[in-house]
Amino acid sequence: MKLLSIIVPNEQSNMSTIACIVGTLQLFNEANNLRVKQHKQALFKVILVGADLNNAVHSDMLFVKPSHAISSISKTDLIVIPATNIKSYETATKGNKLLIQWIAQQYNLGAEVASMCIGSFMLASTGLLNGKTCSTHWALTEQFKLLHPEVNLKPDKLITDEHGIYTNGGAYSFLNLLLYLIEKFYDRATAVHCAKYFQIDIDRNRQSEFSIFNGHKQHQDDDILKAQIHIELNYQDKISMEALSQQLNIGRRNFDRRFIKATGLSPLEYLQRVRIEAAKRMFETSRKTVSEVMFDTGYSDNKAFRELFGRFTGLSPLEYKTKYNRERAMML
Repeated sequence: MKLLSIIVPNEQSNMSTIACIVGTLQLFNEANNLRVKQHKQALFKVILVGADLNNAVHSDMLFVKPSHAISSISKTDLIVIPATNIKSYETATKGNKLLIQWIAQQYNLGAEVASMCIGSFMLASTGLLNGKTCSTHWALTEQFKLLHPEVNLKPDKLITDEHGIYTNGGAYSFLNLLLYLIEKFYDRATAVHCAKYFQIDIDRNRQSEFSIFNGHKQHQDDDILKAQIHIELNYQDKISMEALSQQLNIGRRNFDRRFIKATGLSPLEYLQRVRIEAAKRMFETSRKTVSEVMFDTGYSDNKAFRELFGRFTGLSPLEYKTKYNRERAMML
C-alpha cells in the first residue's frame, strides 16, 4: 500500500488550509472505499504529517493535528501541501523550515509532491520548482513572481504536472487537482466516481475565467504607473502608445522596455487585458449585447474581440455572459 502524507503546516495557515486537508482526506478515502467495494485493496494509506505532534492548524472553530511527526516517516510516496497563507517562506517558522527540508528530501528519495493553491509558496521554498512550471492563485501572481523569479509561473493553468510535481490554481480548484491525482494513481473510472459523488466539475483545465485583472502595480517606476492609470481610465478610446510615451517624455522603445520590466506585459497587452476585464464586468452586470460590449470597450472588429476574449477567459463572449450574467441565468 502506498503512503500519502498530507502536510499540516506550522502556524502559517488559515481556513483554506483546513479545507484542503479535509478535502484530500474525503476524496482519497472515497477512492479507497470504491476499490474495497470492488474487492481490491485500498491503494493509499492517508496520514497527516507535521514537524512534530504538537504542530497544529486551527481557526476559531476548527482544529487539525498531525497523526505523525516527520521524524517517524522515513519514506512516503505522495506528499500533499495544502493552501497556506501569503507570508514568505523565506522567513518561515522553525517547524515549516523542517517541513520544507523534509519535502525536498522525500522528493529526492522518489516521492511525488502536490501543492494546492498558495501552498505553492511552500513548495517553491524547497527549490524543487526552480526551472519548472507552476500555478498558484491568480490573485497572488505578482507576489509569487517577486519571491520566486526562478520558477516558470503559469497563472492561467489550473493544473501543472512536471517530473512528479503537481500544482494547481486558486481556492477550491484544489478539488480538480485531487481528481487529477486520483485518475493518475487509481484510474479514470475512480476519478469519475469521485467527481459524481462530490459533485465536482471534472476536466477543468484553466482558471482564467475566474481571474480578475487588477494590473501589475507593485513596482517603483512612477512614469509607467502614470501610463497604466491613463490606459485604465481611457481604455474605450483609441490609445496611441506613441503619443502616450511622448506625453511622458520617454522614447518609444524605452517606454516599451520599461513597461514590460515593470508589469510583465507590453503596453498593448496591458490595454487588451484592461479592455477584456471591462468587457467581463459589462457581461456580468448589464443587458448589453456582445456587439455593444465590443464597441464600448474600444473594439470594432468582431472576430478580433472574440479571439482576445477567448484567449484570456477560455470562453466565448456569449458563453461568458450566459454563465455569469445573473438576469440571464435566472431566465434559463
